Amino acid sequence: MELRHLRYFEALAGTLNFTRAAEKSHVTQSTLSHQIKQLEDELGLPLFERVGKKVVITEAGETFLNRITPALRQIDEAARGLTDSAEVVSGNLRIGVTHSFNIRLVPDCIAVFLARHPSIRVTVEELTGDAIVQSLSEDRVDIGIAYRPLIHTDLHFEPLFNEELKLVVSKEHPLAKRKKIRMVELHGVRMTLLPTYFSTRQLLDECFLAAGAEPIVVAELNSTQPMVELISKTNLAGIVSEKTVDLRENMRVIPLENPTPMRTPGLLWVRGKPQMEAAKHFVTTIRRKLAENMDA
Repeated sequence: MELRHLRYFEALAGTLNFTRAAEKSHVTQSTLSHQIKQLEDELGLPLFERVGKKVVITEAGETFLNRITPALRQIDEAARGLTDSAEVVSGNLRIGVTHSFNIRLVPDCIAVFLARHPSIRVTVEELTGDAIVQSLSEDRVDIGIAYRPLIHTDLHFEPLFNEELKLVVSKEHPLAKRKKIRMVELHGVRMTLLPTYFSTRQLLDECFLAAGAEPIVVAELNSTQPMVELISKTNLAGIVSEKTVDLRENMRVIPLENPTPMRTPGLLWVRGKPQMEAAKHFVTTIRRKLAENMDA
């Protein structure tokens, strides 16, 4: 039994005329008759009878109609509620995001979000993780997309996924042919990394310390894209997310181990503060987008 069977039954019960019920249901009369017959066969009872040229509803049909009508009205109300919510959501949505998520994830999600909610104006600020925490606390952004804060805050953090950081070198680098590299082997290796005020750099420094390695950091850049560009032109090594590296013939991406640096990106908002409707819908968009990427 499917919803269309119930819709056709309700239309015929309301008109007691196959022609008018078919017109109301936007189907042919033969289709309507066939669907009603399928419903009757499934229920094992006649729902309508022909008396001369008239169509009358049976006692079983009356009982069935009384039972399904409230359910159909609930379905209609639920559908209208979704449509209404999409129409009334408006206003401004302020998002603070770190650079790596502003490359693909955030633009992709905003495109889907604005298609569903064209009345909303979205403002995106690319900030460091610490700046996002501060902006949320000072009510300058509504949602943050960043890595888990290293310090305790009054913000709620919803993890989205775990992200492995990998070594990136040019194909001429001495480590370029390795399939895996232990962190301790990076001792004395000339590198470019993010500055120490980035949470990612602090995570890497902890990994170096745990492995007993001390690389030679000769260049600190506050964005991963220029880092990757620098690596492609020099003998420097770097550690970044693989998704920030464009597919190039002269670049190599190598997994790290003992320990493997892992970051946990997620959503940030002020704990206990009611979320505006636009923010709730955008959060749902991000969750769906990531779920689609995992299924792909």
